[in-house]
Amino acid sequence: MKSIFRVILLCPLAALSALSARADGTVLSASFVNQYMFRGTRLGGPSFQPSVELDYGNLAFGIWASTPIADKVAGQSDPEIDPYASYTIIINDSLNIVPGFTFYDYPKAPTAQGYFRSTFEPDIALNYTAGYGIKLTPRLYYDVVLHSTTYEFSVTAATPLKALATELDWTASGGTFMTTDYFNGASPKEKNWGNYYLAGVAAPFAVTKDSKLTIGFAYTKGTDNFVKHGTFPEVVNPAAGGRGVVSLSYIYTY
Repeated sequence: MKSIFRVILLCPLAALSALSARADGTVLSASFVNQYMFRGTRLGGPSFQPSVELDYGNLAFGIWASTPIADKVAGQSDPEIDPYASYTIIINDSLNIVPGFTFYDYPKAPTAQGYFRSTFEPDIALNYTAGYGIKLTPRLYYDVVLHSTTYEFSVTAATPLKALATELDWTASGGTFMTTDYFNGASPKEKNWGNYYLAGVAAPFAVTKDSKLTIGFAYTKGTDNFVKHGTFPEVVNPAAGGRGVVSLSYIYTY
């Protein structure tokens, strides 16, 4: 009935270029997306998604939020407020390990209808920078409330556009997940599983020396996404599917 998932640091795709390289300081962003999609599942229509991140050395922590502007999906993101943190362990110039976590909070979620008010998802990523600045990232997530395991692999790269004083930041990712506690309070338990992929590009444009406007587009789709309650037959999750996501972000760093 409900998949409490959000794309950590894909909030939206346009914010990737601002958050991928950290230095001591604070990053503020205000973003708009035409669709709120997470791991191939639609969690909302047009949405406002602000965030603040504090970086100190290899440690990063922040809060990301989403609230629908229109086409609200029942039980989802009204609002969603997600504190998160990560720590980068540097192995060498090309390799680092990043453990982290996200606390997903839905303060208005109707628990009597099977929704969860909050879940907690630790994760760990391995970042490898190959030739030409291509970054390869396998990542493992485990939500301790939903008892959900997600495996994801992503590739990012940048193409300079010197004539326009910007670059194209390319992202591709795919993953698979299995959730054993999909419905709050279900007995027997309700399961949800599936696959997803995303491909997108973003372009940042400097506004001042400390701020930028980033425009992005991504296509993401959930496939083979099913829900199964006890011994009943599995059914297709109607929230999964393919959609294009347009994002516009204003990002200020100090």
